[in-house]
Order: sequence, then C-alpha cells, then structure tokens
Amino acid sequence: MRRLAKVLFFLLMMMISCFTVLMIACFLLGPPSLDRSQNTIYFSNTEEVIGETSGSEKRYWVELPEIDDKLEKATVWTEDQHFYQHVGFDFKRLLSAIWKDIRTLSLKEGASTITQQYARNLFLTHEKTWKRKLYEAFYTIRLEMFYDKDELLEGYLNTIYYGHGAYGIEAASRHFFDKSANDLSWAEAAMLAGIPNGPSHYSPFHNEKRAKERQEWILKNLNDKGVIDQATYQRSINESLAFANQEENQTAAIAPYFQDVVSHELEELLGVDEEEIRSGGYQVYTTLDAQQQQFLEETAEQVINNQEIQIGGMAMDPESGAITSLIGGQDYQDSSFNRATQAKRMPGSAFKPFLYYNALEGGMTAATALMSKPTTFELQDGKSYQPSNYHDYYANKPITLAQALALSDNIFAVKTNLFVTPEHFAQATKEKFQFTSDLDPVASLALGTEVVTIKEMVTGYSIIANGGEKIHPHTITKVTDGFGTVLYEREKAVKETSGWNILRKKDDKQVLNPSYAYILSDLMKGMFDESLNGYMRVTGASIADELTHEYAGKSGTTNVDNWMVGYSPALAAGFWVGYDDNREIVSTEDQQYAKEVWAKFMEKAHTGHADTHVVKPDNITEAEIDLETGLLAAEGCGPSHAMLFVRGTEPTEYCHKDSEKETIPEDHLLENWWEWLWTGEE
Repeated sequence: MRRLAKVLFFLLMMMISCFTVLMIACFLLGPPSLDRSQNTIYFSNTEEVIGETSGSEKRYWVELPEIDDKLEKATVWTEDQHFYQHVGFDFKRLLSAIWKDIRTLSLKEGASTITQQYARNLFLTHEKTWKRKLYEAFYTIRLEMFYDKDELLEGYLNTIYYGHGAYGIEAASRHFFDKSANDLSWAEAAMLAGIPNGPSHYSPFHNEKRAKERQEWILKNLNDKGVIDQATYQRSINESLAFANQEENQTAAIAPYFQDVVSHELEELLGVDEEEIRSGGYQVYTTLDAQQQQFLEETAEQVINNQEIQIGGMAMDPESGAITSLIGGQDYQDSSFNRATQAKRMPGSAFKPFLYYNALEGGMTAATALMSKPTTFELQDGKSYQPSNYHDYYANKPITLAQALALSDNIFAVKTNLFVTPEHFAQATKEKFQFTSDLDPVASLALGTEVVTIKEMVTGYSIIANGGEKIHPHTITKVTDGFGTVLYEREKAVKETSGWNILRKKDDKQVLNPSYAYILSDLMKGMFDESLNGYMRVTGASIADELTHEYAGKSGTTNVDNWMVGYSPALAAGFWVGYDDNREIVSTEDQQYAKEVWAKFMEKAHTGHADTHVVKPDNITEAEIDLETGLLAAEGCGPSHAMLFVRGTEPTEYCHKDSEKETIPEDHLLENWWEWLWTGEE
C-alpha cells in the first residue's frame, strides 16, 4: 500500500513538474502571433473601397465592436457557452470526450473550446491525431496566457471557416447575405453560427432544409438560456431569409487596370510577391480619383465606336506625380494587358515638346524662323534622310518655331534635332524628362519614331507643366496591415529621402530651367490657337471649340498610332489609340479618337474646379512677332502672334513694312559652319 502511495505521489510530482515546465515554456515563448492571411483592400484618394484582391480564400478582418452582438452571442452559446469562465479548456466536456475516444479507440469525439479552435485555425492542421491535439493544447495555453477573451473571440470569428472559400464572419456575411457582419438579425446570426460545425453539411447553399433545422435548434437554445425572449424567438423562427445571389455577390472592381498598377507598385514597396499581396490583408490607400476615373471610362466608351481598336490613357497630378485615373484598354475582362504602362508605341509628333525644350535651352527662341519645304538631309554617316509633312503640305517659306510646333511641321523638327544633335536630345530626354525606354539618337527621333509608354509621356509632360521639377509617378500614398499598423507612408518617405544631405545638390528636384519650361508651355497652347494657322490649320483645331479652359498639349500621328497628350497646371493626361497588332488606322473617325477622348475627359475633369495659373518668371517678356520673318511685328507686315522670351533674347529688328518684302535667306539664323549639314537640298 505504501509502495502504491509512493508511486502515485511520484506520478503526481511528475505531472506537477511537467505542468510547471510547460507553463514556464509558454511564458518564455511569449504571445503567439495572430497574423493570418486576409483580403487586400484598395481605397481611393477619398478612402472609398475601390476593390480587393485575395488568394484562393476570401478573408477580411473586422474588430469585435464591428461585429453584430447577436452573432457573438449566437456563436458563444452554440460553440462554447462557458467561454468567458474557463481558461481555455472545458474540462467536463473534455474528460467526457476523452473517455468516449478511449472506449471506441478513435479520435472522433471533440470538445474543443473557442480558444482551442482558434489555436487550430492559426497554427495547426485539422488532422485527428494525438500529436496534433497535444500541440493544440500547448497553443491554447499560450493564447489564454497572453490574450484576453475579447481578443480571442475576435480572432476566432475572423478565422473560422464558413465554407465556399469564406474565412471569417465578414466574408461569410457578405457571401451568404450580401451585407456586413455589423448588421444582422437574430435569424441571420443563428444561421451563420450554425455553419462552422459542418460548413458543407450546414451551408444553406448546399442544403437549405438542414441549415434551417440547425438554425432553429440554435434559436431554441438561445431562448432556453434566456439570451432571447419568446417573442424574439418566434419572430426569428418565422423570418424569411434573403440570401445573396451566388452569381452576383462579387463586388465589381473599380479601375481594374489601375489596381494592377497598384499591385505591382506594392510588390516593389514592400518586397513581397503577388500571392502575398493578394492575401496579405493590406489596406492600400491609393491616388485614384474615383469620379475622374468614371469620367475617363465613360468618355472612352462614348467616343470609341470601333470595338477592335484599343485605347490606353492616364491622368496625373503634375505637382506630385500622383496617378489619378487610368485606362489600359476597352475591356479588362477581354484583355488585362495594360496599354497605359506595358505597351510601347511610337508617339509621333507628341514627342516634339521634349525636342523644343532642348532647342530653347540651346539658344533658339519662339521666333526662330526656318524654311519649311521638302528637304533631303545629308547625315554625318553618309546616309540621307527625307522626312515629309502631313499630306505633303509645306509652307515653302520660313516659319517660326511657335508656328512650327502648332502646325507640327516635320522639316522644322528634324532641322532642330540636328541643331541640338540627336545624341544630346536622346540623353537629355532621359535625364530631364525621366524616360527609361531606349532612345536611338537618330534624326527621326524628332518625329517620335522610338517606342515609349503612355506613363513616360504623361510624366514628361507633367514635368513641363510643373515648371521643370522632377516627379515620382505613383499610385500609393499609404499602406497598413490588417491591424492598422502603418507599413508605408509616402509623405513620410518623401521627407526622409528629400531631407538635408551634404552630398545633395541644392536644387536637385529642378531638372528644367523654369523660364524655358514656362515658354514651352505657352508654345504648346498654340495647337489650339487658330491665329497660328498657316499652310494648314493648327493640329488642335478640331477640338479647340470644345475647350473652355486653357490647356497646353501636342498630338501625334503615325500610320498605326494616334496620340494626344496635354495638361493644365492642375492635371496632365495622355491617350494612345491604335490596334494591338499594329494595323494601319485608316478611318478618319478612328484617327480622331485620341483627341476627342482627351478633350472631353479634360473638360469633365475640370468641371467645378477653379482655374489655376503658373506664376510667370520675372525674366520673361512678351513681344508681338511677325510669323513669316520671326522679327518684331510692324504695320504692313503679315500675320503676327504674341510670343514669350527670356528677357534679352527677343528680336530687336522690325519686319519690313513695304509690300514687296525682301526674300529672307533660307535659315538665316543659322551659323555657316553647321548650315551645310542640315539646310538640305530640294
């Protein structure tokens, strides 16, 4: 007898020692992480939900106060009525379940508390083995040791499986009732509370009769326990539930092409892969202007009647680089290829503003006059190049830079490129206007023959619009995890990278000369100004009457590409229209789509917004210039136009007043040493 007592005492001490070691180990290991995958949600710039992404599972995290109290009570009284009293284990139920498992030599019986189920959901599989049950007990102790009951209930309700790929009460509530978990009736709460016990067995979408029977059992239990009164019980039993349409309960995403750009940017910012983004539970605050996006999509749909042709477009805040709206094609479901960021196309004459900035910086002015006529250029490598104007129209006399840009004269542009030099033009365009695409330094670069993206074009135009400051195009302003912890904040990141540094140049953000940028913007308004009409109308004449605000811009046309890019001080936008397979655009209507979409979109986007104006630099002066000679206008001369100059570079000589004007020497402003190179021969 004494020996038996000693054995029992030894076993008791061993159990106490093991329990003590277990408790110490649980304490030393600290609180287990509660992080689990959730849907990543995207917000607009006004913090409205615009879409979400997920992995193979639908997950949301909602805090306990945001979950309807009815659902909490229905779940606790159904799954674990002593939840708030026990320390993680319901020992009475547990001993009963263990005795039955021993008798049947199986592990079929379960007596899991909410904490045990939560531990299993977080850290373990659902296999029925003694090893798994021991690990479950270990994690249950740790959860109860470091978290209070409300935290555990919140975690459980956000991770329990409700079937149909829905994890957590918010996903389940949306899936079954198309409503949030903070607005449930007792009947709905009881229906949802009954599903986790057997998601495939008790789903109303699988077997509504069986699901209804379990709901009624739960409501009766709540009534018997005094949680609800008899009137509530009867009303809930008789309530007809309005289930969500399974085919329509997916929320349509706003701006899917934009969201793809956000996803890629998020990968770079956080250094995570696509699957982690889709199921990481991130709260992503974006730059999307939802109303502007609606304008963009509606305009494209209204203007474009050809279902085969494609469109890509983007709008950007020129000051911050925030991408405010984006379209990557006519139909995302048909093709997710993003023509705003992924497609590279020839911009045609829309590329010329970058050339003319370099020309202004190199000494040319708005009044520089060059000959517009068919020209063959003899290049330094011995080859010749013979560009042509649209429909072979030429002035056959000198025209000014201001008019050449407004009319999109190709001869003038190629001469200017050879003056600037293609090598300098290509390099400066990359450095000053942030192009990353390869730009071959050839004479035809002036005519936009190298392929670039819409994003690059709109970024370059935004730099001109903001007076020449470097920008960082972006779609994300802030990212938090599912618990609200800030992982990235753009405003803070920008301050950190732009802080004082002894090695940093004082004006490293300023990449253009503000005066030349201001003059270039004024020149780019010329495409809408018919006072600059010459041997043909200005290129923006077809949309000029639609515009009620002041814009600067440039169109571009090749056989297979149509472009229109332009801006106000508040917004820059660019559009490309063409065929993915590089088919020629032959229809006159199709050739106008880019301009029409741009004009209508810009007008809608500016509705209700006060016009903003860039402050004119102090060293800018204005002069009335004769369009044929590039000299100061005088009575008796031809058409004139007001042009801007850096003070001291404006012409000082007046045009000739007699009716028989002197013939102006071809390209008379050129120095003799380079005149032979690019004046050309007929």
